[in-house]
Amino acid sequence: MILVLLHAFPLDSRMWDGVREPFAKRLRLVTPDLGDGPPSLDDAADAVLAGLGDEPFVLGGCSMGGYLAMAILRKAPSQVAGLLLVDTKSAADTPEARANRLAVAAQAEAEGVTGWLADAMLPNLVSPRARPEVLTTLRSLIDSQSGSVVARAQRAMAARPDSTALLASVTMPTLVVRGADDALMPPDAIQVPGARMVELAGCGHLPPVEDPDAFAAVVLNWLNGPS
Repeated sequence: MILVLLHAFPLDSRMWDGVREPFAKRLRLVTPDLGDGPPSLDDAADAVLAGLGDEPFVLGGCSMGGYLAMAILRKAPSQVAGLLLVDTKSAADTPEARANRLAVAAQAEAEGVTGWLADAMLPNLVSPRARPEVLTTLRSLIDSQSGSVVARAQRAMAARPDSTALLASVTMPTLVVRGADDALMPPDAIQVPGARMVELAGCGHLPPVEDPDAFAAVVLNWLNGPS
């Protein structure tokens, strides 16, 4: 079985490092790094699909990775054997949110991201009870991103379509995971008929980083018998 995991913003595929070992023991894990990739979610979806060939796969994404998962689902629904959506939402941006993304993109291009982006985002990315080492890891990941990558990702997310109707039509097994302390995504941000929904206590927006053991256990339990 192939499990594709798509990373959140403003991180990269290293956000999955804490769950690689338990997943790799059971399945083939693919964690694309968007990096300096295509400028739109549709183009990024094409790039991910090109790397997978024709095999079916379980498709997972956290936050921005969830938006990309929806773009992939729109393009290749017959290949998606299961869907894992983590702290993401189906709605498109409001005009205010879109304007904020474009402003961040412009600042990232002009100044880079070291310091200010982590300062702005970390309070909303983690639980108030997050361990100090989690904050250190996330700050390092954010600070290591290039301004051009951050800008491209923000513009891609700002242009994404609403996927509410798409998810309402999903029939494959689906797991929705949400950190109970997520300040960005409300509990009803994702609605998929028949989905299994799990909240992870003590986690904010990034459960695979904040509590990788609990996250991996929930996903593996679902993969063993999705409903």
